[in-house]
Amino acid sequence: MPETNLLFSSLIATTKTSLVFMKMHIRLSLAATIVPFCLVLGTGAFAQPEMSFVEMGLTGGAINEVSIVPDSFQDSASTTHLDNAVAALEKGDKAATTQELKAGIAGLEAEAQQKPTSFKDKLLSQASKLKALLPLIPTGALGNGALAKAVSLAKLASGGNKLEGILAAGSLLGKGSQLTSGLSGIGSALSALGGGTQSTGQSLISTALGTVGKLDQGGLVAKAAEPAAKTQLTSVLNFVKGAL
Repeated sequence: MPETNLLFSSLIATTKTSLVFMKMHIRLSLAATIVPFCLVLGTGAFAQPEMSFVEMGLTGGAINEVSIVPDSFQDSASTTHLDNAVAALEKGDKAATTQELKAGIAGLEAEAQQKPTSFKDKLLSQASKLKALLPLIPTGALGNGALAKAVSLAKLASGGNKLEGILAAGSLLGKGSQLTSGLSGIGSALSALGGGTQSTGQSLISTALGTVGKLDQGGLVAKAAEPAAKTQLTSVLNFVKGAL
């Protein structure tokens, strides 16, 4: 009997050990299967798509990606270079002043050719006046005030050109933010000029700003504001032409 009991106990111990190893084998097999599967899901189905700043355009039945670049960004490129030129001259960096001024002049000339309005000649004229300042930079003969004023006049011509372009495109409905941006740019250029010109111009701009803001409200409010907005914008543009 003792031998039988000993044999029976050994058999039970062996069975338990086998069961333990079987459980471990099953767990390891499941892990080997689940981990790669999770990795696939992590890089595929569950991976969050990257945000892409493009919009899908439909042309002739084909879908094309078109980069979304705000108008304000595109339009401000040349004037940004001009502002950078003024800042560089104030720091005494003649090389940067020349580089930024040339870039700004090229931008103004491109704008005049690509988006021509009745301001085209005035825009090209201001670009030519800026070109005449380039030889003065290396010699130190160009003062900060002279460059700042010339840049303000160029920005005034650019602002007028852009604003007239929007006005000539037709309906102003839904274009309140564009017009507000254009008017603000003109106002900024006038502020740098100062004097009576600034005062009169800012008054016209303030009146126009109060009206164009309604163009984005939609419905009858926007439609009722459009005729007045056109009249006021025309007054601003006529004033800018006179200032130039």
